[in-house]
Amino acid sequence: MDDNLKLKWRSTSSFYDENTNSIQAFQTLITSFLADRHSNSLLSKELSSKKLVGPWGVEPLEKIVKNTNDLQYILNNANIIKNAVSIIEPSDHIGENNQGEGVRASSNVAYICRMIADCDSVLFPLWESGISNMDKLIEVLQNSLAIVFEGGHPSVSDSSTFDNSDVSLKELLILSERILLSRVQKSSPAIFICLGHQLVAQAHITLIKKAIDTIRNQLSIVIKKDDYKYETLVFLCNEIETVGAHLKIVKNGSEIASGWNDPCFAVAKNEITEVGKCELKHFKHDGIHPSSDFKKLLIKHNKSSSEYNGIIEESISYERNLELLMFHSDEVNQEAILFANWAYSELQDTLSSCSNLISISPLSWLLRLPSSVEVLCSTSFKDKTLTEVAATCISYKDYQTNKIRRSFSFQFHPELLSDLREFHLSGKHDYNLFKNDDGVRMLMRVLYESILE
Repeated sequence: MDDNLKLKWRSTSSFYDENTNSIQAFQTLITSFLADRHSNSLLSKELSSKKLVGPWGVEPLEKIVKNTNDLQYILNNANIIKNAVSIIEPSDHIGENNQGEGVRASSNVAYICRMIADCDSVLFPLWESGISNMDKLIEVLQNSLAIVFEGGHPSVSDSSTFDNSDVSLKELLILSERILLSRVQKSSPAIFICLGHQLVAQAHITLIKKAIDTIRNQLSIVIKKDDYKYETLVFLCNEIETVGAHLKIVKNGSEIASGWNDPCFAVAKNEITEVGKCELKHFKHDGIHPSSDFKKLLIKHNKSSSEYNGIIEESISYERNLELLMFHSDEVNQEAILFANWAYSELQDTLSSCSNLISISPLSWLLRLPSSVEVLCSTSFKDKTLTEVAATCISYKDYQTNKIRRSFSFQFHPELLSDLREFHLSGKHDYNLFKNDDGVRMLMRVLYESILE
Protein backbone atom coordinates (compact mmCIF):
# COMPACT_ATOMS: atom_id res chain seq x y z
CA MET A 1 0.00 0.00 0.00
CA ASP A 2 1.18 3.54 -0.84
CA ASP A 3 2.86 5.33 2.09
CA ASN A 4 0.70 8.42 1.62
CA LEU A 5 -2.43 6.27 1.78
CA LYS A 6 -1.31 4.81 5.09
CA LEU A 7 -1.14 8.33 6.55
CA LYS A 8 -4.53 9.49 5.28
CA TRP A 9 -6.01 9.89 8.79
CA ARG A 10 -4.96 9.54 12.41
CA SER A 11 -4.84 5.82 13.18
CA THR A 12 -6.31 6.16 16.69
CA SER A 13 -9.39 7.72 18.23
CA SER A 14 -7.51 9.87 20.75
CA PHE A 15 -7.06 13.61 20.33
CA TYR A 16 -6.84 15.11 23.83
CA ASP A 17 -4.92 12.27 25.49
CA GLU A 18 -3.16 9.30 23.87
CA ASN A 19 -4.26 7.08 26.75
CA THR A 20 -7.98 7.40 25.95
CA ASN A 21 -7.92 5.12 22.90
CA SER A 22 -9.81 2.22 24.50
CA ILE A 23 -13.33 1.17 25.34
CA GLN A 24 -12.41 1.22 29.03
CA ALA A 25 -11.38 4.90 28.83
CA PHE A 26 -14.53 5.71 26.90
CA GLN A 27 -16.70 4.13 29.59
CA THR A 28 -14.76 5.79 32.43
CA LEU A 29 -15.09 9.26 30.91
CA ILE A 30 -18.84 8.85 30.27
CA THR A 31 -19.39 7.51 33.79
CA SER A 32 -17.61 10.56 35.22
CA PHE A 33 -19.69 12.87 33.02
CA LEU A 34 -22.99 11.29 34.13
CA ALA A 35 -22.09 11.03 37.83
CA ASP A 36 -23.32 14.56 38.61
CA ARG A 37 -24.02 17.94 37.01
CA HIS A 38 -21.17 20.00 38.47
CA SER A 39 -17.75 18.27 38.48
CA ASN A 40 -15.03 18.99 35.94
CA SER A 41 -13.85 16.62 33.24
CA LEU A 42 -11.10 14.11 33.98
CA LEU A 43 -9.44 15.72 30.94
CA SER A 44 -9.78 19.33 32.13
CA LYS A 45 -6.15 20.27 31.37
CA GLU A 46 -6.30 18.78 27.90
CA LEU A 47 -9.67 20.41 27.13
CA SER A 48 -8.28 23.83 27.99
CA SER A 49 -5.11 23.38 25.93
CA LYS A 50 -6.74 22.00 22.76
CA LYS A 51 -9.82 23.83 21.56
CA LEU A 52 -12.40 22.42 19.15
CA VAL A 53 -13.09 25.18 16.64
CA GLY A 54 -13.82 23.74 13.23
CA PRO A 55 -16.55 21.98 11.25
CA TRP A 56 -16.22 18.68 9.40
CA GLY A 57 -12.96 18.48 7.47
CA VAL A 58 -10.91 20.19 10.19
CA GLU A 59 -8.95 17.97 12.62
CA PRO A 60 -10.12 16.19 14.70
CA LEU A 61 -13.22 16.02 12.50
CA GLU A 62 -11.28 15.16 9.37
CA LYS A 63 -12.41 11.55 8.93
CA ILE A 64 -15.00 11.76 6.16
CA VAL A 65 -15.77 8.70 4.02
CA LYS A 66 -16.43 9.75 0.45
CA ASN A 67 -16.08 6.61 -1.69
CA THR A 68 -15.29 2.89 -1.85
CA ASN A 69 -11.54 3.58 -1.55
CA ASP A 70 -12.15 5.27 1.82
CA LEU A 71 -14.21 2.30 2.97
CA GLN A 72 -11.44 -0.09 1.96
CA TYR A 73 -8.83 2.09 3.63
CA ILE A 74 -10.70 1.82 6.94
CA LEU A 75 -11.08 -1.93 6.53
CA ASN A 76 -7.31 -2.13 6.03
CA ASN A 77 -6.69 0.08 9.08
CA ALA A 78 -9.15 -1.20 11.68
CA ASN A 79 -7.87 1.03 14.50
CA ILE A 80 -9.42 4.04 12.77
CA ILE A 81 -12.96 2.82 13.38
CA LYS A 82 -12.53 0.43 16.32
CA ASN A 83 -13.09 3.01 19.07
CA ALA A 84 -14.93 5.59 16.95
CA VAL A 85 -18.58 6.46 16.44
CA SER A 86 -19.85 6.10 12.87
CA ILE A 87 -22.19 8.96 11.94
CA ILE A 88 -24.49 8.40 8.96
CA GLU A 89 -25.66 11.64 7.39
CA PRO A 90 -28.69 11.07 5.10
CA SER A 91 -29.13 14.75 4.24
CA ASP A 92 -27.07 17.95 4.04
CA HIS A 93 -28.91 19.39 7.06
CA ILE A 94 -31.83 18.60 9.37
CA GLY A 95 -33.72 21.84 8.76
CA GLU A 96 -33.33 25.61 9.13
CA ASN A 97 -33.23 27.33 12.53
CA ASN A 98 -34.38 30.85 13.42
CA GLN A 99 -31.09 32.26 12.10
CA GLY A 100 -31.84 30.79 8.68
CA GLU A 101 -28.98 28.28 9.05
CA GLY A 102 -29.27 24.78 7.65
CA VAL A 103 -28.31 22.82 10.77
CA ARG A 104 -25.75 20.07 10.13
CA ALA A 105 -26.32 18.38 13.47
CA SER A 106 -23.86 15.54 12.82
CA SER A 107 -20.97 17.80 13.79
CA ASN A 108 -22.59 18.32 17.20
CA VAL A 109 -22.57 14.56 17.79
CA ALA A 110 -18.85 14.56 16.97
CA TYR A 111 -18.20 17.49 19.35
CA ILE A 112 -20.11 15.79 22.19
CA CYS A 113 -18.28 12.49 21.79
CA ARG A 114 -14.92 14.24 21.60
CA MET A 115 -15.33 16.61 24.53
CA ILE A 116 -16.93 14.11 26.89
CA ALA A 117 -15.09 10.88 26.04
CA ASP A 118 -12.23 11.90 23.70
CA CYS A 119 -13.89 9.65 21.16
CA ASP A 120 -13.43 9.97 17.42
CA SER A 121 -16.27 10.21 14.92
CA VAL A 122 -16.19 9.07 11.30
CA LEU A 123 -18.69 10.77 8.98
CA PHE A 124 -20.57 9.05 6.15
CA PRO A 125 -22.22 11.94 4.21
CA LEU A 126 -24.42 9.74 2.02
CA TRP A 127 -26.29 12.73 0.57
CA GLU A 128 -23.13 13.72 -1.35
CA SER A 129 -21.21 10.43 -1.56
CA GLY A 130 -24.07 8.05 -2.25
CA ILE A 131 -23.68 4.41 -1.27
CA SER A 132 -20.90 3.08 -3.45
CA ASN A 133 -20.74 -0.38 -1.89
CA MET A 134 -23.46 -1.41 0.58
CA ASP A 135 -21.66 -4.55 1.80
CA LYS A 136 -18.42 -2.71 2.58
CA LEU A 137 -20.34 0.12 4.22
CA ILE A 138 -22.10 -2.32 6.56
CA GLU A 139 -18.80 -4.05 7.33
CA VAL A 140 -17.16 -0.75 8.29
CA LEU A 141 -20.14 0.32 10.39
CA GLN A 142 -20.10 -2.98 12.27
CA ASN A 143 -16.45 -2.53 13.19
CA SER A 144 -17.15 0.79 14.93
CA LEU A 145 -17.99 1.51 18.53
CA ALA A 146 -21.53 2.62 17.70
CA ILE A 147 -23.63 3.92 14.80
CA VAL A 148 -25.50 7.23 14.91
CA PHE A 149 -27.97 7.57 12.03
CA GLU A 150 -28.66 11.30 11.88
CA GLY A 151 -31.70 13.32 10.87
CA GLY A 152 -32.46 15.29 7.74
CA HIS A 153 -35.03 17.59 6.18
CA PRO A 154 -36.51 15.21 3.50
CA SER A 155 -39.67 13.20 4.19
CA VAL A 156 -39.90 9.41 4.44
CA SER A 157 -43.39 9.60 2.94
CA ASP A 158 -42.23 11.49 -0.18
CA SER A 159 -39.38 10.00 -2.21
CA SER A 160 -39.18 13.14 -4.39
CA THR A 161 -37.77 15.10 -1.42
CA PHE A 162 -34.55 13.10 -1.92
CA ASP A 163 -34.26 14.03 -5.63
CA ASN A 164 -31.44 16.53 -5.07
CA SER A 165 -29.42 14.02 -3.04
CA ASP A 166 -26.93 11.38 -4.17
CA VAL A 167 -28.71 8.82 -2.01
CA SER A 168 -32.33 7.79 -2.61
CA LEU A 169 -35.07 7.06 -0.12
CA LYS A 170 -35.07 3.43 -1.28
CA GLU A 171 -31.32 3.09 -0.60
CA LEU A 172 -31.67 4.63 2.87
CA LEU A 173 -34.50 2.25 3.72
CA ILE A 174 -32.41 -0.73 2.59
CA LEU A 175 -29.49 0.56 4.69
CA SER A 176 -31.81 0.89 7.69
CA GLU A 177 -32.96 -2.71 7.20
CA ARG A 178 -29.37 -3.92 6.93
CA ILE A 179 -28.40 -2.09 10.13
CA LEU A 180 -31.41 -3.57 11.95
CA LEU A 181 -30.38 -7.08 10.90
CA SER A 182 -26.71 -6.56 11.78
CA ARG A 183 -27.20 -6.26 15.56
CA VAL A 184 -25.56 -9.59 16.33
CA GLN A 185 -23.08 -10.62 19.03
CA LYS A 186 -20.23 -8.11 19.45
CA SER A 187 -21.81 -5.81 16.86
CA SER A 188 -22.23 -2.05 16.88
CA PRO A 189 -25.39 -0.68 18.49
CA ALA A 190 -27.29 1.93 16.52
CA ILE A 191 -28.98 5.17 17.53
CA PHE A 192 -31.42 6.51 14.92
CA ILE A 193 -32.28 10.22 15.23
CA CYS A 194 -35.27 12.09 13.72
CA LEU A 195 -35.23 11.12 10.01
CA GLY A 196 -33.24 8.03 11.05
CA HIS A 197 -36.00 7.26 13.60
CA GLN A 198 -38.61 7.52 10.83
CA LEU A 199 -36.58 5.45 8.35
CA VAL A 200 -36.12 2.63 10.84
CA ALA A 201 -39.86 2.67 11.63
CA GLN A 202 -40.61 2.08 7.95
CA ALA A 203 -37.86 -0.56 7.86
CA HIS A 204 -39.58 -2.49 10.66
CA ILE A 205 -42.72 -2.87 8.56
CA THR A 206 -40.80 -3.81 5.42
CA LEU A 207 -38.77 -6.45 7.28
CA ILE A 208 -41.91 -8.01 8.75
CA LYS A 209 -43.40 -8.24 5.24
CA LYS A 210 -40.19 -9.82 3.94
CA ALA A 211 -40.16 -12.30 6.82
CA ILE A 212 -43.71 -13.40 6.02
CA ASP A 213 -42.90 -13.78 2.33
CA THR A 214 -39.77 -15.81 3.15
CA ILE A 215 -41.62 -18.14 5.52
CA ARG A 216 -44.43 -18.75 3.05
CA ASN A 217 -42.18 -19.41 0.07
CA GLN A 218 -39.08 -21.02 1.59
CA LEU A 219 -39.95 -22.64 4.92
CA SER A 220 -40.64 -25.99 3.23
CA ILE A 221 -36.93 -26.15 2.37
CA VAL A 222 -36.24 -26.52 6.09
CA ILE A 223 -39.40 -27.97 7.60
CA LYS A 224 -41.85 -30.42 6.01
CA LYS A 225 -45.28 -29.03 5.26
CA ASP A 226 -47.04 -31.61 7.42
CA ASP A 227 -44.92 -30.67 10.47
CA TYR A 228 -46.82 -28.77 13.18
CA LYS A 229 -44.05 -26.16 13.33
CA TYR A 230 -44.55 -25.40 9.63
CA GLU A 231 -48.30 -25.14 10.05
CA THR A 232 -47.95 -22.89 13.11
CA LEU A 233 -45.55 -20.48 11.38
CA VAL A 234 -47.71 -20.21 8.26
CA PHE A 235 -50.80 -19.64 10.41
CA LEU A 236 -48.95 -16.90 12.28
CA CYS A 237 -47.94 -15.24 8.99
CA ASN A 238 -51.58 -15.17 7.93
CA GLU A 239 -52.55 -13.61 11.25
CA ILE A 240 -49.83 -10.94 11.04
CA GLU A 241 -50.85 -10.06 7.48
CA THR A 242 -54.51 -9.80 8.46
CA VAL A 243 -53.83 -7.55 11.43
CA GLY A 244 -51.45 -5.38 9.41
CA ALA A 245 -53.88 -5.07 6.51
CA HIS A 246 -56.77 -3.89 8.71
CA LEU A 247 -54.97 -1.72 11.27
CA LYS A 248 -55.98 1.95 11.10
CA ILE A 249 -53.79 4.95 11.90
CA VAL A 250 -55.77 7.54 13.84
CA LYS A 251 -54.80 11.06 14.94
CA ASN A 252 -57.15 13.31 16.92
CA GLY A 253 -60.06 11.05 16.05
CA SER A 254 -59.40 11.18 12.28
CA GLU A 255 -58.22 8.21 10.21
CA ILE A 256 -55.10 9.15 8.22
CA ALA A 257 -54.07 5.70 6.98
CA SER A 258 -55.55 2.23 6.73
CA GLY A 259 -53.45 -0.92 6.53
CA TRP A 260 -49.75 -1.57 6.26
CA ASN A 261 -49.67 -0.97 2.50
CA ASP A 262 -50.68 2.65 3.00
CA PRO A 263 -47.62 4.93 2.44
CA CYS A 264 -48.50 6.79 5.67
CA PHE A 265 -48.82 3.64 7.81
CA ALA A 266 -45.43 3.94 9.54
CA VAL A 267 -44.76 7.68 9.23
CA ALA A 268 -47.12 10.61 8.64
CA LYS A 269 -47.35 14.33 9.20
CA ASN A 270 -47.50 15.39 12.82
CA GLU A 271 -50.60 17.29 13.88
CA ILE A 272 -48.37 20.36 14.25
CA THR A 273 -44.75 21.04 13.37
CA GLU A 274 -42.79 20.50 16.58
CA VAL A 275 -39.76 22.76 17.00
CA GLY A 276 -38.10 23.60 20.31
CA LYS A 277 -38.15 22.18 23.82
CA CYS A 278 -40.72 19.61 24.84
CA GLU A 279 -41.09 17.58 28.00
CA LEU A 280 -40.73 13.81 27.90
CA LYS A 281 -43.53 11.75 29.41
CA HIS A 282 -44.03 8.01 29.84
CA PHE A 283 -45.89 6.46 26.91
CA LYS A 284 -49.47 5.46 27.71
CA HIS A 285 -52.68 4.71 25.85
CA ASP A 286 -56.26 4.23 27.08
CA GLY A 287 -56.88 1.38 24.62
CA ILE A 288 -59.71 3.15 22.79
CA HIS A 289 -59.21 2.59 19.07
CA PRO A 290 -61.39 1.73 16.05
CA SER A 291 -59.28 -1.31 15.07
CA SER A 292 -60.43 -4.48 16.83
CA ASP A 293 -56.89 -5.87 17.14
CA PHE A 294 -55.43 -2.75 18.75
CA LYS A 295 -55.94 -3.93 22.34
CA LYS A 296 -54.01 -7.11 21.53
CA LEU A 297 -51.09 -5.02 20.32
CA LEU A 298 -51.25 -2.83 23.41
CA ILE A 299 -51.25 -5.83 25.77
CA LYS A 300 -48.18 -7.26 24.01
CA HIS A 301 -46.47 -3.87 24.35
CA ASN A 302 -47.27 -3.78 28.06
CA LYS A 303 -45.53 -7.14 28.38
CA SER A 304 -42.48 -5.98 26.37
CA SER A 305 -42.26 -2.83 28.48
CA SER A 306 -42.38 -4.78 31.72
CA GLU A 307 -39.33 -6.80 30.64
CA TYR A 308 -37.16 -3.71 30.14
CA ASN A 309 -37.27 -0.60 32.32
CA GLY A 310 -34.24 1.21 31.04
CA ILE A 311 -32.44 4.49 31.24
CA ILE A 312 -34.95 6.64 29.39
CA GLU A 313 -37.89 5.52 31.52
CA GLU A 314 -35.82 5.88 34.69
CA SER A 315 -34.66 9.34 33.64
CA ILE A 316 -38.26 10.44 33.08
CA SER A 317 -39.27 9.04 36.47
CA TYR A 318 -36.41 10.43 38.54
CA GLU A 319 -35.24 13.60 36.78
CA ARG A 320 -37.74 16.45 37.13
CA ASN A 321 -38.99 18.18 33.94
CA LEU A 322 -36.82 16.28 31.49
CA GLU A 323 -36.75 18.47 28.35
CA LEU A 324 -35.44 17.56 24.90
CA LEU A 325 -35.28 19.41 21.58
CA MET A 326 -37.73 18.60 18.77
CA PHE A 327 -37.17 19.69 15.16
CA HIS A 328 -39.61 17.84 12.86
CA SER A 329 -42.92 17.86 10.99
CA ASP A 330 -43.26 14.10 10.31
CA GLU A 331 -43.70 11.57 13.09
CA VAL A 332 -43.72 7.80 13.60
CA ASN A 333 -47.22 6.41 14.18
CA GLN A 334 -47.82 4.63 17.47
CA GLU A 335 -50.01 1.97 15.84
CA ALA A 336 -47.19 0.96 13.48
CA ILE A 337 -44.69 0.48 16.30
CA LEU A 338 -47.17 -1.39 18.49
CA PHE A 339 -47.87 -3.63 15.49
CA ALA A 340 -44.15 -4.16 14.78
CA ASN A 341 -43.52 -5.04 18.43
CA TRP A 342 -46.36 -7.60 18.43
CA ALA A 343 -45.31 -9.12 15.09
CA TYR A 344 -41.61 -9.34 16.05
CA SER A 345 -42.45 -10.89 19.41
CA GLU A 346 -44.80 -13.48 17.92
CA LEU A 347 -42.36 -14.36 15.13
CA GLN A 348 -39.40 -14.76 17.46
CA ASP A 349 -41.32 -16.81 20.02
CA THR A 350 -42.40 -19.22 17.27
CA LEU A 351 -39.11 -19.27 15.34
CA SER A 352 -37.23 -20.10 18.54
CA SER A 353 -38.89 -23.54 18.62
CA CYS A 354 -37.09 -24.48 15.40
CA SER A 355 -34.05 -22.19 15.56
CA ASN A 356 -31.66 -25.15 15.32
CA LEU A 357 -33.02 -25.94 11.85
CA ILE A 358 -33.37 -22.38 10.62
CA SER A 359 -29.95 -21.18 11.81
CA ILE A 360 -28.14 -23.37 9.26
CA SER A 361 -30.44 -22.60 6.34
CA PRO A 362 -31.09 -19.76 3.85
CA LEU A 363 -33.72 -18.56 6.32
CA SER A 364 -31.16 -17.84 9.05
CA TRP A 365 -31.61 -14.07 8.65
CA LEU A 366 -35.02 -14.44 10.31
CA LEU A 367 -33.26 -15.14 13.61
CA ARG A 368 -31.58 -11.72 13.38
CA LEU A 369 -34.89 -9.87 13.46
CA PRO A 370 -35.54 -7.80 16.59
CA SER A 371 -37.41 -9.60 19.34
CA SER A 372 -39.30 -6.43 20.29
CA VAL A 373 -39.49 -2.69 19.67
CA GLU A 374 -40.79 -0.72 22.63
CA VAL A 375 -42.19 2.82 22.67
CA LEU A 376 -40.23 4.44 25.49
CA CYS A 377 -41.79 7.87 25.80
CA SER A 378 -43.91 10.64 24.30
CA THR A 379 -43.55 14.42 24.24
CA SER A 380 -46.00 16.88 25.70
CA PHE A 381 -46.50 20.62 25.87
CA LYS A 382 -48.91 22.12 28.41
CA ASP A 383 -50.16 18.60 29.20
CA LYS A 384 -51.03 17.89 25.55
CA THR A 385 -49.31 14.92 23.88
CA LEU A 386 -47.55 16.04 20.70
CA THR A 387 -45.48 13.05 19.57
CA GLU A 388 -46.61 9.65 20.83
CA VAL A 389 -43.48 7.77 19.70
CA ALA A 390 -40.68 10.05 20.88
CA ALA A 391 -38.20 7.18 21.35
CA THR A 392 -38.00 3.40 20.92
CA CYS A 393 -35.83 0.61 22.25
CA ILE A 394 -35.10 -2.11 19.68
CA SER A 395 -34.23 -5.36 21.46
CA TYR A 396 -32.62 -8.55 20.19
CA LYS A 397 -32.63 -11.81 22.09
CA ASP A 398 -29.64 -14.13 21.67
CA TYR A 399 -30.99 -17.67 21.35
CA GLN A 400 -27.78 -19.24 22.65
CA THR A 401 -27.15 -17.08 25.72
CA ASN A 402 -30.59 -15.49 26.31
CA LYS A 403 -28.82 -12.14 26.60
CA ILE A 404 -30.46 -9.02 25.19
CA ARG A 405 -28.76 -6.54 22.86
CA ARG A 406 -30.31 -3.15 22.17
CA SER A 407 -30.39 -0.26 19.76
CA PHE A 408 -32.43 2.94 20.10
CA SER A 409 -34.28 5.51 18.04
CA PHE A 410 -35.17 9.12 18.93
CA GLN A 411 -37.57 11.54 17.30
CA PHE A 412 -35.95 14.30 19.36
CA HIS A 413 -32.46 15.72 18.83
CA PRO A 414 -30.31 15.05 21.92
CA GLU A 415 -27.33 16.66 20.16
CA LEU A 416 -28.93 20.13 19.90
CA LEU A 417 -29.10 22.91 22.47
CA SER A 418 -32.03 25.31 22.73
CA ASP A 419 -30.60 27.66 20.07
CA LEU A 420 -30.78 24.82 17.47
CA ARG A 421 -27.31 25.70 16.17
CA GLU A 422 -24.11 23.87 15.32
CA PHE A 423 -21.61 24.20 18.15
CA HIS A 424 -18.75 25.40 15.95
CA LEU A 425 -20.96 28.31 14.79
CA SER A 426 -22.52 29.21 18.14
CA GLY A 427 -19.33 28.68 20.16
CA LYS A 428 -21.43 26.87 22.80
CA HIS A 429 -19.61 23.65 23.45
CA ASP A 430 -18.42 23.89 27.02
CA TYR A 431 -18.06 20.64 29.01
CA ASN A 432 -20.08 21.97 31.94
CA LEU A 433 -22.78 23.21 29.57
CA PHE A 434 -23.05 19.69 28.14
CA LYS A 435 -23.05 18.24 31.65
CA ASN A 436 -26.23 20.15 32.51
CA ASP A 437 -28.11 19.57 29.27
CA ASP A 438 -30.83 16.89 29.35
CA GLY A 439 -30.38 15.93 25.70
CA VAL A 440 -26.62 15.49 25.84
CA ARG A 441 -26.91 13.47 29.03
CA MET A 442 -29.55 11.26 27.41
CA LEU A 443 -27.34 10.64 24.38
CA MET A 444 -24.42 9.65 26.59
CA ARG A 445 -26.57 7.39 28.76
CA VAL A 446 -27.90 5.54 25.72
CA LEU A 447 -24.45 5.24 24.15
CA TYR A 448 -23.03 3.87 27.38
CA GLU A 449 -25.80 1.34 27.90
CA SER A 450 -25.99 0.13 24.32
CA ILE A 451 -22.27 -0.67 24.02
CA LEU A 452 -22.45 -2.90 27.10
CA GLU A 453 -23.19 -6.54 26.26
